[in-house]
Amino acid sequence: MNRPIQIRTHPLPFLLLLEWLLLLTVAITEALSIHFRRFHTLPSLTIISLVGFGLLGLRMPTGKLLHKTLYTALEICLILLAGIVSSRGIRLFPFLYIILVIRSCLIFQLPGRIIVTSLSFALFVLTLIHRFQHVPAVPMLQERLRFTLLSFALSFGLSLVFVLLLMNAVLAERQIREKLAIANDQLRQYALRIEDQATLQERNRIARDIHDSLGHSLTALNLQLETALKLWQSNPAKAQTFLAQAKNLGSQALQEVRQSVSAMRSDPLHGQSLEVAIAALVTEFHHSTGFSPIYHLVLKHSIPAEVKTAVYRIAQEALTNIWKHAQANEVKINIQTSLESLHLKIADNGKGFVLNKNTTGFGLQSMRDRVLALGGEFQISSALGAGCCITATIPLPRLLT
Repeated sequence: MNRPIQIRTHPLPFLLLLEWLLLLTVAITEALSIHFRRFHTLPSLTIISLVGFGLLGLRMPTGKLLHKTLYTALEICLILLAGIVSSRGIRLFPFLYIILVIRSCLIFQLPGRIIVTSLSFALFVLTLIHRFQHVPAVPMLQERLRFTLLSFALSFGLSLVFVLLLMNAVLAERQIREKLAIANDQLRQYALRIEDQATLQERNRIARDIHDSLGHSLTALNLQLETALKLWQSNPAKAQTFLAQAKNLGSQALQEVRQSVSAMRSDPLHGQSLEVAIAALVTEFHHSTGFSPIYHLVLKHSIPAEVKTAVYRIAQEALTNIWKHAQANEVKINIQTSLESLHLKIADNGKGFVLNKNTTGFGLQSMRDRVLALGGEFQISSALGAGCCITATIPLPRLLT
């Protein structure tokens, strides 16, 4: 940070308020002591020193080391003017050193903070010695004075150390919060990019499916209708056959549209239980293929919504792949829950495929990503002529079991 610290850009506004309170305390104390010290007004040099020291806190350098060093030197000169050089030093000058240490923590790194704190303690001790150097040389009084000075010095030294440690902790905590805020913002942006990428991939998959299946069905439907129109006058019976085939193709195209719309739903279950949703998938699959998968669900424990959605999407994608590519006549779906996880298995007796030569990998990768995103395990086993088996294990939160 190279910009000066000002009121509007102060990293810790409460510290600025604390400075003003300490300076106000010093000023009030001096004003109240006028009557007891036979002065009618505060000395002008003391006023100038306090006002100048207070104004310095409104703008603190954070750039070049030379500027920060000169700034700190000017602060020390004003403190010495208020505490020693003026006609009568202020009583609460230690507060000024505390403010000095606080400001140094805002503009210096740790080595500079330690140097300023040590220098503040040394100047405090010198100021005390200067204040009491004219005390009469009475042995008992001198002994009490030494003890008092030592007590003051130790107490003030511990106070400076406490202020230094406290400021370091406050600034470190602030830096951590800033880093966390930056990290959270980066994670949020990354999540948005991942979401956009996943949405784009899903749209591309749906577009590809529509082009490959719905486009093909509509093209064939158009050919069947054109042929039926040509044969309608010369051979009505054969034209009727082509119309029947066109009707079947239309039903198939409608089914493709329904599946594409279902794939784009944000909440595919619509609040239904997983059992009802899987049963609907099985019924839909039966209407498309003519045979019903065998499914067995044992759901004895509560399942979070995100797990239900993932299981439904995996089953939907698996059945879609089986319908389009597997040429199977038997499908088994098994879903069970335990105290710790949900187990999913979908197997068919289709033609199978070689995993590293699979050409429909996006759907399989989508299943894998859904499971891994929930901290689960996903496996696919398949071979030519041996069907395919998909297994997934998804952990369940203990609080929801």
